[in-house]
Amino acid sequence: MAAQKKSLQITQTKSVISEKQNQRDTLRSLGLKKIGQTVVREDTKANRGYVRAVAHLVQVEEIDA
Repeated sequence: MAAQKKSLQITQTKSVISEKQNQRDTLRSLGLKKIGQTVVREDTKANRGYVRAVAHLVQVEEIDA
């Protein structure tokens, strides 16, 4: 049997107004544009780093994909 891949379900919960430009860019690179928008990304070290940089703006859940 193949191992199940883990994914991250990332939801933007706060606005990027008054945030630093690098944090705005990080949200865009994750594919988030609006409050309440949700994206699913592969659970990699790079994506974990992106999420850590904007942890105060997003909510993250681990899901099995």
